[in-house]
Amino acid sequence: MTYRKLSFCLFSFVSLEWPVLAGAQTTASSSPASLLQEAAPEKEAYEQAQEPDLPALEAGNLFPPGKGKSLSYWDGLVGHASIEAGATGNPWTRSGRNFGQYFADQANTGTLNQILVSLSHPVTPIGKGYGIGFVMEMLYGSDARVDPTLGMGDGVLKGRYQWVPTQAHVDFHVPWAFRHGIDIQVGQIYGLMGVEGIPALARPFYSYNYGSDYIVPFETVGIVATMHVSRNTDFILGIDSGNASTFGNATLNKQPKGYIGVAFNNLMDKKMNIRAIAHLGPAGNSGNPYTDANGWTSAGIGPDANKLMQYNADISLTYRFTEKLSVTGEALFDRDESIKDTAYGFTSYVAWDMLKNLTLNFRGEVFRDNTGGVITQFIGNTSYRRYLRNRPYVYYSAPPTTYGELTVGVSWRPPLINDHLGSGKFTLRPEIRLDKSLNGTRPFNQSATVLNPVVTNGTNNMFWFGCDAVLSF
Repeated sequence: MTYRKLSFCLFSFVSLEWPVLAGAQTTASSSPASLLQEAAPEKEAYEQAQEPDLPALEAGNLFPPGKGKSLSYWDGLVGHASIEAGATGNPWTRSGRNFGQYFADQANTGTLNQILVSLSHPVTPIGKGYGIGFVMEMLYGSDARVDPTLGMGDGVLKGRYQWVPTQAHVDFHVPWAFRHGIDIQVGQIYGLMGVEGIPALARPFYSYNYGSDYIVPFETVGIVATMHVSRNTDFILGIDSGNASTFGNATLNKQPKGYIGVAFNNLMDKKMNIRAIAHLGPAGNSGNPYTDANGWTSAGIGPDANKLMQYNADISLTYRFTEKLSVTGEALFDRDESIKDTAYGFTSYVAWDMLKNLTLNFRGEVFRDNTGGVITQFIGNTSYRRYLRNRPYVYYSAPPTTYGELTVGVSWRPPLINDHLGSGKFTLRPEIRLDKSLNGTRPFNQSATVLNPVVTNGTNNMFWFGCDAVLSF
């Protein structure tokens, strides 16, 4: 079986830009809050003079201070919430599922994918070049079925709609080693790889590409340091307990894993971003395998899992041709010695802001699964969690296959609704998608049995469509 996952909120995607936090020296005679209060009319000049790489303390959207009152650190608290519901249509499926999808797996039915709620404080100066912030985030919905972190409430709910924490980290900025300092995150964070994130608006489509669904980490628990080598170059280094794992009995194996990577930001007159990052370490389950009365077997491979490595790498490039047109290319590679499989793929994206409230998105992907051990369909609401926990689980998979995928969709933000939502935003995203086996296998639109869990009698393509609606505040 496989080890895989997705994500991630630290990345930019197509039309999204995420600020890079870094640090510089500041005076110690007065607090940043009092300095800002005194210099409010010249706020931009204050920021550049005192903390050119960190935003000055600002009031958040939860507890803004009264008029004329100075800001305290806790006045910067920020709360956000989003709701995503969607449906897919696949009239030709005989399995009731869209093969090759974790989140949008159930065909011809609607679902509440996620209610995502967060409480955060941006990294804010606390004096002498240091900054501190935090993020706490939780998700409820059908997406939680395949996004648990072991030891963090996994299995509290077992139905179609489940609950999981998705972020719980403290963030620091320290003015060490480099002119622009180091950003450090400690705790549970989204995986750093991939350009399609778990939050609904962190990706351009309702459905996911194969690479984001299957071979990048969704969640990790550990420490990540982003070293700002220069204004445009970051070096990334991290250590963690592995994908969807914590510690003790809530991990796949006892060996550490970690990230190493580099990011080049705002190149070519701020039009191009490049990221190259890898996640390395043993990924197999070190428990012993066992079989239940129905014939299904757990994913454990025994103590050998502690020494069989996984090499997972991701390179992405985004280029903005104009304010309205951008392209992204992503190459992914995964070698997992625990299942003796190699998978790799390339995905291209185009985003065109046709109108102020309408974005046209294209995605094309070619993805190779060398042995058929990566692209797997988990059946049931707890199958993926059971896989992680080394318990027998229900699934079916495909022979070695080269997959092709084309998706076209729009993101429509209707002004008739959004003009009345204040700070909220409503987004509707219909899409049409074609998946195809490029080497003649037939893995789509058919299920399998415990005696033969590899689908060989399905179709060689899957034409389907989907749509989600996202309300965010």
